[in-house]
Amino acid sequence: MPESYLSGAVWRKSTRSSAVGQCVEVATLHGATAVRDSKHPTGPALIFTPSEWHAFVGSVQDGQFTHP
Repeated sequence: MPESYLSGAVWRKSTRSSAVGQCVEVATLHGATAVRDSKHPTGPALIFTPSEWHAFVGSVQDGQFTHP
């Protein structure tokens, strides 16, 4: 995906992110969702289709990623 695809993205940091810099940022763009590391804003971003993002958020809400 070309870098220009992300150039107009409006990034949001989660309100649950730590103040220590261990954060992710999310942007909605052209029907997809992008995720990046807030410590490396010019680094790579992961791009999810709407169905992939919906499945991920649902899994988080169901507790599938909690620590034992």
